[in-house]
Amino acid sequence: MDDHTDPAARAAALLRDHRASIDRLDAIIVYTLAERFKHTQSVGRLKAEHDLPPSDPAREAQQIERLERLAREADLDPEFARKFLNFVIAEVIRHHETFQS
Repeated sequence: MDDHTDPAARAAALLRDHRASIDRLDAIIVYTLAERFKHTQSVGRLKAEHDLPPSDPAREAQQIERLERLAREADLDPEFARKFLNFVIAEVIRHHETFQS
């Protein structure tokens, strides 16, 4: 049997392809988060310069609602999306608080 008909070889090739895609997507996630944090750090500096609070609960609630909707549209668990955004928001607020001191 050649690699095209051997089920184990086909499975190994598919696994390699999936893992390569996962690796590319992980890189996209990391670079996207880095870009997002560049913007949120600029927001944090602006807030500090103008004595605005580091947290904006109304904006955060809107963002969580929006992300949950996007998650449902993308067939991603909205609860996971909410937890992920809450984690990111907590990190952003922590950064903003450092600009306040």
